[in-house]
Amino acid sequence: MSLFWWQEPCQSLDHVALRKATERQRRQLKPVRALGRLEPFLIRLAAQQGREMPHLSRLGCYLFVADHGVAEVGVSAVPRAVTGMMLGNIAEGVSALSILARRLNASLDIVDLGTVRQPADLPGVRHLQLAAGTRNFLAEDAMTPAQCLVALEAGREAAGRALSANLDLFIGGALGVGSSTSASALACALLGCPAELMVGPGCGLDAAGVARKRTLIEAALERHQAVLESPLGLLQSLGGFEIAALTGAYLGCAQLGVPVLVDGFVSTVAALLATRLNPRCRPWLLFSHCTAEPGHHWLLDALQAEPLLQLDLLLGDGSGAALAVPMLQAACALHAELASLDDGLKHMAAPEESAPTRRVGG
Repeated sequence: MSLFWWQEPCQSLDHVALRKATERQRRQLKPVRALGRLEPFLIRLAAQQGREMPHLSRLGCYLFVADHGVAEVGVSAVPRAVTGMMLGNIAEGVSALSILARRLNASLDIVDLGTVRQPADLPGVRHLQLAAGTRNFLAEDAMTPAQCLVALEAGREAAGRALSANLDLFIGGALGVGSSTSASALACALLGCPAELMVGPGCGLDAAGVARKRTLIEAALERHQAVLESPLGLLQSLGGFEIAALTGAYLGCAQLGVPVLVDGFVSTVAALLATRLNPRCRPWLLFSHCTAEPGHHWLLDALQAEPLLQLDLLLGDGSGAALAVPMLQAACALHAELASLDDGLKHMAAPEESAPTRRVGG
C-alpha cells in the first residue's frame, strides 16, 4: 500500500449484472421508467453488487465524529462541547441515527477522531483522538499533514470493516460542531463559487450568523489561496478530521467494491473530494437526498448525481440516507418480483371461439 493509497485503482462494476438488470427492467410489466429515479439506481446497485437482482439486507452505518477549531469564532449556533454530548447520545442509542440503525437491523460503527469534550470510553465507539478537534483555519491549517493522512486512513479502515462484514451497502455520516462551515469552505474552493451561493444556516444560525459565516469563509479562502488547486491541500487546510475520514471511506469502498449511499451536505462534500482525489471512485457512489443547505444542489450537479429524496433535512449524521433505505428495499423487491411481459402474455385469456348462430323459432 503506497502512501497515496487513494490513487490506486478502484473496482470495476459488473457489466454482465448491469446488462441483465437493465433487461429485467425492460421486460417488466410496467411503463418504461414507471419507478422514476429508482430504476437507474437499482441497475447501478446491481452492477455494484454483481447480481441481476440486488438486495439490501446487510447494512452498515458508519459515523465519523470530530470538532472544528473554526467553531471557536462563532460560526455555529451551539458550542463545540455539544459534539461530545451528542456522541454520548449516539452511543446510548437515543440519537436519530441510532434509532434508524436499529430499525434497519444495521450495524453502527462510530469513530471519534477528536473532540473538545473528550467523553469517557463509550461502548461501541473507537476513540482515535488525533487532537481536541482541528485548528482554526482562519489562522493556520486545520490539520497537520500527518493528521490528514491518519484521518483518511481511518476511513479506509472503516471500508475494510464493511468488506469483512460482507455489507450490501455502506452508509456514512459526519458529526461535529462547525462541520458545515468546513464543508462550505471546501465546497467553495472545489467548485470555485462564492460563499454567497454555498453557505447556509448549518445547525440553526440566524440571518446575521449566516452572513458572518460567509465573511469568515471568504477570509479563509483568501488565506489558503496557495492550495486551491490541490484537493489534498484543501482537505488539510480547510477540512475536518471527520470529513477526511469520510472521504477516505468512500475511496476505500470504491477500491474494495462496497456500494456507498451518500448522505447530506457534508457527506456530499466528502464525496466530491473523493472524486477529485480519484475520479474512478464515482461509479460506487449513490446519492440519497438533497438537504436544505443552499449549496447542496450545486454539489450534486457537479457530481452529476440525482438524489432520490428532497426532504430538507439538516441532520448530517447519516440519518437521511438511512431514511431512504426502506424505500430502496421495497424497490429491490419490485425489481425481483414484479411480473414480466412474458408472465402477462401467459395470463391473457385465449380468444373466445365463435359462438354458434342461434336459430330463431323451430
